[in-house]
Amino acid sequence: MDIAIPIFDGLTALDAVGPYEVLSRLPGARVEFAALEPGVKRTDNGMLALTADRALDDLPHPEVIVMPGGLGTRALMHDERMLAWVRGAHAKSTWTTSVCTGSLVLGAAGILDGLEATTHWAVMDTLGRLGAVPVTRRVVEQGKVITAAGVSSGIDMALTLAARIAGEDVARAIQLAIEYDPEPPFDSGSIAKASPAVLELARQRA
Repeated sequence: MDIAIPIFDGLTALDAVGPYEVLSRLPGARVEFAALEPGVKRTDNGMLALTADRALDDLPHPEVIVMPGGLGTRALMHDERMLAWVRGAHAKSTWTTSVCTGSLVLGAAGILDGLEATTHWAVMDTLGRLGAVPVTRRVVEQGKVITAAGVSSGIDMALTLAARIAGEDVARAIQLAIEYDPEPPFDSGSIAKASPAVLELARQRA
């Protein structure tokens, strides 16, 4: 099973690496980081680099697409080369997925028209303007399209996808293998739970 994770300058690292850690453990999976132009791509804070070994044009029809998010998606929403690749890949994919603002790229490509979808809480309005029906669930399934909310939710999305592909037992085994058993020290991981002061600080930092 070919799984393509497009990467680009300005991506959020965990958006790509979180799903990779899950999906790379699927039986028969081959996960590839690819880009419009192969090479090193730096994350949105510039502190980390990931390498795309292949061009997206060399992977026109992966079975699974995982579109990560990050500040770099703002440019990709208007990049006709990326949008054309997404449309073509989606036309024959088994699953098309996104994490965080990766859904904005899917929306710009016309894939989310009329579908429920999610993204990072700070850009829900933008998602709606791109034709989707924004919802605040952590993972949203609409047929073969699965979108995940911000950053860490990509792990949840990938486990959901693993269960659809290989069954719940395999997904549970992967969850155990990566010891994904979160116990966050603070209960402020969504805008419904965060205090007004924390929400404002998060908006400033975003």
